[in-house]
Amino acid sequence: MSTLIKRAAAVVLCAAWAIAQESTVDLKSGLKLNLPKDSPLTVTALDLGDSKGTVRGGAVVLDMHASLRLRNGSGKRVKGVTLLVLAQEASPGGKGSVAVPALDVAPGDEFPVRLDLRMVRPNAGGGPLVQVSLDGVLFDDLTFFGDNRLNSRRSLTLWELEARRDRKHFVQVLESRGEEGLTKEILAAKGRQAERPRVDVQVVRRGTMPRAANAPATNVEMDRDMQFSFLRMPGAPVDLMAGAARVAGDEAKAPHMEIRNRDSKSIRHLEIGLALKDAQGREFLAGTVPYTETLAAKGTALLKEESTLRVRPSAGGRVMIESMAGFVTNVEYSDSSYWIPSRGDLNDPRLGRLVPPSPEEQRLVQLYNRKGLQALIAELRR
Repeated sequence: MSTLIKRAAAVVLCAAWAIAQESTVDLKSGLKLNLPKDSPLTVTALDLGDSKGTVRGGAVVLDMHASLRLRNGSGKRVKGVTLLVLAQEASPGGKGSVAVPALDVAPGDEFPVRLDLRMVRPNAGGGPLVQVSLDGVLFDDLTFFGDNRLNSRRSLTLWELEARRDRKHFVQVLESRGEEGLTKEILAAKGRQAERPRVDVQVVRRGTMPRAANAPATNVEMDRDMQFSFLRMPGAPVDLMAGAARVAGDEAKAPHMEIRNRDSKSIRHLEIGLALKDAQGREFLAGTVPYTETLAAKGTALLKEESTLRVRPSAGGRVMIESMAGFVTNVEYSDSSYWIPSRGDLNDPRLGRLVPPSPEEQRLVQLYNRKGLQALIAELRR
């Protein structure tokens, strides 16, 4: 038997073995919905679609493409929901979530939630393959129900505050500038969304630095210290006074900065947006750095993040970082009140390009795209 035939036979045998190791699992009996007895939401329908589980060696790969219908059984309007999807608490790829902001569900009404996730869990042990639970529900009076394991109270509240800010902005434009002014404003928002650079940002914790598949193996780039510049917002309660990171090519390592609370209230949590500019002059938001300790009224602190931001354009290639800037994206005070940038802050052309559009602004742009100006006006006036 020739060498070529032997190799072909080996490939066929390997493929046959791999197929033999794979089998499918019925998710109908393997998915469990865990809603507490006092939950304000109830499940009225579950459609698993083409969801499936595939056994591959010692693991089960879960491809979920399901849809839930939930009913608002409370006496309040639902503004946002987060679901925790758990296949395995400790294993990589075993935990996920689905957040649905920008809702406005009246008492008694139903709404859909899509579950599109790919998860992995060990092929061992009993019990359900995957469990879906309610991490949190935000209501129109900003009260919250749920376990909040994913800090969804903060994220849902911030999204709702942004939604109110942006909805109010478009209503004011309609009232002051009419249909023509609203058209120009929504088209400007659409343009900003379309012009945002498409980049993939990977956050790599210290000690886990795998080489990217398209990274050159022989080109070793030396780290260099790079200072932050800071984008100021007049109403921001936090000053960014100094900061730097170690930069090598498309990686920004261990960003740190000194921050000062200008307010007379202590701060429980804040986030700083990191903007990176490449050698072609393109600037984009690479991520946010959180500060999760208490920052006293009028106090200062050093924010340190022991991780690396690795940036790749979605279209391929590499980004060579040339400069960095920081700005405050949100603040949660110790009394559970919040600060977010105003529309006046976002009128700054640079900040307007960097700060991601809120889910509500995206929803209004999509409504305009699908149904036109009159549908948008009807939505803003209801």
